[in-house]
Amino acid sequence: MVASGSDLRAGDVEEDASQLMFPKEFGTAEKLLNSEVHMLLEHRKQQNESAEDEQELSKVFMKTLSYTACFSCFKKRETIASVRSFLEGRFEDEALQQILDDIQTKCNFQY
Repeated sequence: MVASGSDLRAGDVEEDASQLMFPKEFGTAEKLLNSEVHMLLEHRKQQNESAEDEQELSKVFMKTLSYTACFSCFKKRETIASVRSFLEGRFEDEALQQILDDIQTKCNFQY
C-alpha cells in the first residue's frame, strides 16, 4: 500500500516496490524461499477455489504464482526446512553481497 503525501510522517519513506522502496519492517522480516512463497500462494488459491463465493484472483497474484512455480525447486516442507537450516548462518551479509555482485558482473558480461 502506498501512502499518500499527507499520510507520511517526518522521516517516513513512501513505499514503492517498483522502485525497491520498502517499509522498514521488510528488512527485519524472515525471508522466504521461492518454494515457500509458492506453497503459500497455492494454499491461498485452493482456499479461494473451495470458498462458496469464489473471487477472481488478481493478475499480479497469478503472475507471482506462475513465477514461483518456475523457480520452486522444493515440493516438500521437510526438504525446505533442511535447505533453510543448511543455508542459515552460512554467509555473512558482506560475503553474500560480494557473491551476488560477482554473479551480477558475470551476467552483465554475457550480454
